[in-house]
Amino acid sequence: MATNLAIDNNLLNEALEVSGLKTKKDTVNLALKEFVNRRKQLEIINMFRKMDPDPDYDYKKGRNR
Repeated sequence: MATNLAIDNNLLNEALEVSGLKTKKDTVNLALKEFVNRRKQLEIINMFRKMDPDPDYDYKKGRNR
């Protein structure tokens, strides 16, 4: 799907240089993937903050020595 976007050229060139990728298309696609993955990670972190820990869980019991 062809899409025209007004992207900051300096920022895109810097991302291209930092990423080591060869094309602007690959750079934008990688940036979008990293953005989505980061947001998903934040959702998981927030979900764990809402969970109450089990007071009867014995973490020492699961250790192998």
